[in-house]
Amino acid sequence: MRSVPAPLVPTGDAGPAPRATRAEELRFQIADEITRGLLPPGTTLDETALAARFGVSRTPVREAIRELAASGLVDTRPHRGAVVARPSVERLQAMFDVMAELEALCAGLCALKMNPAERRAFEALHAEMGDLMRTGDFLGYREANETFHTSIYAGSHNGYLAEITLGTRRRLSPFRRAQFRALGRLALSHTEHDRVVTAILRGDRDGAAVAMRDHIVIVHDAYEQYAQSV
Repeated sequence: MRSVPAPLVPTGDAGPAPRATRAEELRFQIADEITRGLLPPGTTLDETALAARFGVSRTPVREAIRELAASGLVDTRPHRGAVVARPSVERLQAMFDVMAELEALCAGLCALKMNPAERRAFEALHAEMGDLMRTGDFLGYREANETFHTSIYAGSHNGYLAEITLGTRRRLSPFRRAQFRALGRLALSHTEHDRVVTAILRGDRDGAAVAMRDHIVIVHDAYEQYAQSV
């Protein structure tokens, strides 16, 4: 399998995308178990037990739980520790609404501001994701998807916009990652991406924004479909 191109970053606004920390890896794993129903609502997340299970200190576990609480997957209460929750329908809808508008803005700016080298790298990444989709490489596609969206944020060449969009995606990442488990989701995701890529490469700001906004709405719907099936 060919290597996935590194995410694009706007010159002077940010450095290369950092590797996932141990706390982030723990957050992804625990979030995956929550969204798959392996850790049902009401389950206590004991820091000591989790640290022993994953072979780490309590510090990254504490950081992971803090991030999960920001996403609404965990409730933290004084003297009661952390317990598995599920965000309300209203809160999750509000989070996805904001995400759709932020990513639409990024995609629109990409259509105008991506330079030729960035466009070539972006197109190559999309082609690589097509290969991952066709071979059914679920994990590879999911990781490449992170790079795809990060490249769009960076390609907007607006450091502040990229920062707040990344922050919002961080809160939604458990739900965005879970939706790939819905039946046929990889192929549909790649088709949606194709509309975004085509508009960006054509320099169609409005078309890119519409395609990206539609994509995020579908991601939300796919997560809801998945959540109801587990």
